[in-house]
Amino acid sequence: MTAGVVIVGGGQAGFQVAASLRAEGYAGAVRLIGAETHPPYQRPPLSKGLLLGKMERERLLFRQPAFYEAQGIELVLGETVLAIDRGAKAVTTSTGRVLAYEALVIATGTRVRPLPVPGTELDGVLYLRTLDESEDLAQRIAAAERVVVIGGGFIGLEVAAAARMLGRQVTVLEAVDRLMGRAVAPVISAFYADLHRGRGVELALNAKIERLEGADGRVTAVRMADGASHPADLVVIGIGVLPNVELAAAAGLACADGILVDAHGRASDPAIFAAGECTSHPNRFAGGRVRLESVQNAVDQAKAVAAALLGKDQPYDEVPWFWSDQYEVKLQMVGISKGHDAQALRGDLAFGRFSVCYFKDGRLLAIDSVNRPGDHMVGRRLLGVGTTLTPAQAADESFDLKAALPAR
Repeated sequence: MTAGVVIVGGGQAGFQVAASLRAEGYAGAVRLIGAETHPPYQRPPLSKGLLLGKMERERLLFRQPAFYEAQGIELVLGETVLAIDRGAKAVTTSTGRVLAYEALVIATGTRVRPLPVPGTELDGVLYLRTLDESEDLAQRIAAAERVVVIGGGFIGLEVAAAARMLGRQVTVLEAVDRLMGRAVAPVISAFYADLHRGRGVELALNAKIERLEGADGRVTAVRMADGASHPADLVVIGIGVLPNVELAAAAGLACADGILVDAHGRASDPAIFAAGECTSHPNRFAGGRVRLESVQNAVDQAKAVAAALLGKDQPYDEVPWFWSDQYEVKLQMVGISKGHDAQALRGDLAFGRFSVCYFKDGRLLAIDSVNRPGDHMVGRRLLGVGTTLTPAQAADESFDLKAALPAR
């Protein structure tokens, strides 16, 4: 077998590189190395459908094992890559095997950010990143009465919503003064705070945690810096993620909040590429380099990497988009709102169907939509091709957003 392409990482980006290579006619060897024992699977349902029992494990898989055999993609599961020898063009895995490569793709993704307080080693304190962790969490929620979620971002709130829908007492502790503060406007943060409180969730903002307390090795409460205590049978920590760049950095590749790549996913070694959440890439929608945590980014960047590997360079230049499901409410985001200096509200907060359009110097940057999928889909087109949409037009319900699209 020729050296071919070795892909490190069995998540969304790693899978997509392998699938795209075969779809575009690549005939060389393709090896996909994944740390988990499961074939590549979807992660978004781990904090939603899987917790609620609405999705089975088999439905999470991108493809059944027969697909990889038919496509000639070798799955190396339950192993990690310990080192990259750039000179020899080879990687060494945790089982001691050495795999040569003509081209290497690093798609190592991210890992959970640990909570730096005493007590996180107690039984009943969980993080959520993998399929096994989600299935464990689902069983523990079923047996719990009082669930405390630390972190008011997307993962934390999705877990809180699932636990509440399953009838558990739920408390969410957020370190800053609003929910999802790094991602959305204050009006959306306030809407979601009201949504969760309306469903019976106790919210504590500006929450400073001192330690997790336990008895007989099990968590019993979260102790706050002000002396308050939140009883808990189960604590779920969701305070963000960290990019897995250690392997790349140890090999001497340029890294800075991610593996530095160009628009084609090329790293600082011409034989090495990277894709997904572990990368920092140039992005015109961000106005510079950015590291994105989304399915869209993983898929589209992986396709650009596969194209580059085949000598069919197609720069990654897709509009970023994201989503979050909490209860029956869907939040859809397109573009990157960071740095905006104006915003326009479209729709009706009282009915829970609205969008917030973000602008900078009069130019549309992003649209966040709550239960308004039409705005989201048009927003993806508007940002992709450029638009002259003004804040006044965005706020005017009688104005058709499609009218702001350039003439064909």
